[in-house]
Amino acid sequence: MSELAVIGENSRVVMHFSIKLEDGSAADSSKVHGKPARFRVGDGNLTPNFEKHLLGLKAGDEREFTLEPEEAFGVPIDENIYHLDKSKFSDDAPAEVGSIIAFNQPDGREVPGIVRNVEGNTVTIDFNHPLAGQRIIFAVEILSVEDA
Repeated sequence: MSELAVIGENSRVVMHFSIKLEDGSAADSSKVHGKPARFRVGDGNLTPNFEKHLLGLKAGDEREFTLEPEEAFGVPIDENIYHLDKSKFSDDAPAEVGSIIAFNQPDGREVPGIVRNVEGNTVTIDFNHPLAGQRIIFAVEILSVEDA
């Protein structure tokens, strides 16, 4: 491992990151958990749009860049909004606006949905990423880079 190695295709990277919204509020941070992110460029952990901003950085570098919604978590898609009957919800997972509920898919995967509205017996669930439609500020601190 060389501290002079720069991030390129297939590099193994250890970094701290923060995702902030334009209003300055924090959406996520590896520093909060005290556990840096570890990944290999191209392994699918980060989107290509995130990775392209890391290429050429080396251990010790700190950068901050802004991503438009299309480059980050996408724009909200109307087809990801569902209207469900309130009877499908339980006391363990009540239909309350703002709640994030895990829904089981036929293949066994769980997909989170955000309760956006409750009106009468109809509950509106949004399966878009919570940060869809948001311009985000991605800040990184590169801790180590290892060439593939």
